[in-house]
Amino acid sequence: MYKEIYEKIKEYETIVIARHVGVDPDALCGQLALRDSIKLTFPEKKVLAVGTGSIKFLQIGKLDKGEDVTDALLIVVDTPDIKRVDSVDFSQFAYKIKIDHHPFVENFCDIELIEDTACSACEILMKLLLETDLQCDMEIAEKLYMGLVSDSNRFLFNSCTSSTFKLVAKYIEMYNLDLSKMYQKLYLRPLNEVRLEGYISSNMVVTENSLAYIQITDKVINEFGVDSAAAGNMVNNFNFIEEIIVWATITEDVKNNQIRVSIRSRGPEINQMAEKYGGGGHKFASGVKLRTFAEAMQLMNDLDKLVGEYKEKNKER
Repeated sequence: MYKEIYEKIKEYETIVIARHVGVDPDALCGQLALRDSIKLTFPEKKVLAVGTGSIKFLQIGKLDKGEDVTDALLIVVDTPDIKRVDSVDFSQFAYKIKIDHHPFVENFCDIELIEDTACSACEILMKLLLETDLQCDMEIAEKLYMGLVSDSNRFLFNSCTSSTFKLVAKYIEMYNLDLSKMYQKLYLRPLNEVRLEGYISSNMVVTENSLAYIQITDKVINEFGVDSAAAGNMVNNFNFIEEIIVWATITEDVKNNQIRVSIRSRGPEINQMAEKYGGGGHKFASGVKLRTFAEAMQLMNDLDKLVGEYKEKNKER
C-alpha cells in the first residue's frame, strides 16, 4: 500500500494534509513531516498542512493557511473517523488517503492505510519514507522522531516493539539526530504549567477503586495562564502513581464550548467506554468531547465501576 500512496502523491499537483482536531505532537509532526517530504521530493507541487494550531507546539513548526482547492489530493493522518478531521471540506477533494494507527472506526477515504499495532502515526510515516522514493532530511527526520516519542510516551507503551526500536535506530544513524535538542523542543515548558501540574496533583479526586480525575475549569486555566490544550495534555504526566489505575483530566474549553476529557489506563481497556460517550482512541489512551461537567461526571462514575470490576477480576492473579 505504501507504493500505491506514493503513486497517488506523484499524480496530484495540489495536496492537502490534515489531521484530527485537538492537535498533539504525533499528528502535527506527522503532517508537517509528510508535507516537507513531498515538497522536497516534488518541489513543483503545492502542498499544504492545515488545521488549528496550538501555541504550545509553535517550536515544532508552522501550519499553512487553508484555502480553496480543486482537483486536489487529501491525506488525513492520525485520525480514525471523519467527524474528528480538522478544518477541511471533503467535497473539495478528488481523492482521499488515510494514514492512521488507531483501531478502525469507519472508512472515509479511497485508500486507508491503518496499522493499529504501530505506536504512532509517525512510525507509519517513517516506514512510508523508507519504502518509497519520498525524500527525507534531518529536519523531517526530527519531526518524525518527536511525533513517535510523544505518542509512545518516550517508548513506555507496549505498542513499541523491536521493530519500532530498529526503525528509530535507523533514522538516528542516517540523519545524526540530536536527541537532547529534540527533547527540549518537546518537553521544555513554562513555570506556570509546572505550577498547574502541582495544582492538579494536590486537587485530583482519587476513588476507592483507584480512579483519579480532576476538573480543570476555565477559571483555573486563566488563573495559571495556560491554554486548555496544555491543561488537557497534562494527563500524560501522571503515570506510575501506585494508588491510581485509571486517570482523567476534565478540561473546560470555552472557546469551542465543550468539555474535553482525556483518559489513560494502566490496566482496564478504556476505549469502549470512551466510545459509549461519543469519543474513542486506543485501549489505554482515549478521549471524549462533552457538553457539560455533569456528563463528564457520569463518565467518571462509569469508569469507576470499570476499574472496580477490573480490580475484582485481578485479585487472585
